[in-house]
Amino acid sequence: MHVASICARSLSTCHRDTSVAELARRMRDAHVGEITVVENQGERICPVGVVTDRDIVVRVIAAGLDPEHTPAGDLLVGACETVLDTEMVYDAIWHMRGKRLHCLPVVDRHGALMGLLRSDDVSEFLASELMEVSRIEPH
Repeated sequence: MHVASICARSLSTCHRDTSVAELARRMRDAHVGEITVVENQGERICPVGVVTDRDIVVRVIAAGLDPEHTPAGDLLVGACETVLDTEMVYDAIWHMRGKRLHCLPVVDRHGALMGLLRSDDVSEFLASELMEVSRIEPH
C-alpha cells in the first residue's frame, strides 16, 4: 500500500514567521501535537519542517524564550525529512524508524505538500494488516 492511502490529508500548517504562541493555540484548537511549517514555491505549498509540542516545551518554554516573539522558523533544524506519496508504507516505516520521527510530511514528485504520515496512521495500518492475517483459515 502507498503512503498516500493512509496519510492524513487534513493537517495544520503555518509559515516560518508564525509565533510559537500561535502554534500552541492552533495545536490546542485542532487537537494535534504537530504543525507543518510550509513555504510557497510558485504555485506549490512545500513543507520546510515540522514543529511538535515537545519542541515548544523543550526549546522555547524550558529555555525561557518568549513564545509570542519566537517564530516557528527558529525551531527548524536541518533539512525537512519527507516521504513521497507513492512510496510504500513499509519504506516509510523504515525511514521513520531510522530517523526517529513520529511524523513525516508527504509530498508529491514536485515537493508539494500532500499530507502528513503520523505514527498513529502507521499503527492503524499495521493493526489492520494483522487482522487480515488472523482471518486466514488453516488448510
